Amino acid sequence: MGGLSGLRLTAEVWSDNEQRRNCMSDQQLIEYAKKALEKAYAPYSKFRVGAALLTKTGNIYTGCNVEIASYGATNCAERTAVWKAVSEEGKIDIEKIAIASDDEAYIYPCGICRQVMAEFAQDDMELLCSNKNGDYRTIRFGDMLPNAFRSF
Repeated sequence: MGGLSGLRLTAEVWSDNEQRRNCMSDQQLIEYAKKALEKAYAPYSKFRVGAALLTKTGNIYTGCNVEIASYGATNCAERTAVWKAVSEEGKIDIEKIAIASDDEAYIYPCGICRQVMAEFAQDDMELLCSNKNGDYRTIRFGDMLPNAFRSF
């Protein structure tokens, strides 16, 4: 991913996370998701997924899917990124999340991932759902999961 080396150089001149959050393009976040896809462990389905989330504090966390022979223990890329973010920051607020795969079709989060995102995102959070060609659709989270369950 030649584009990511440029991202690293640019990140070094950002004075703070707020500036990074305001300067991060959708395409750059998708590149982070594509890079995460390379680490996916999908020996059974061969369906690799990568995700990159940008928090409102300006931090970027990536994740990939990890398949286990007992499918119930498998973890999706989006949840991996969320778990990494929470383990670093505690309570997070997701600004946007990019999802990438090797598939020609656009990739969307599963139902469990949508519910996990509801815990850490507002309805106006953007999902960048891409395909292997780098094309993407921007979807508002509230449209992806209307009336999300958020409290007891």
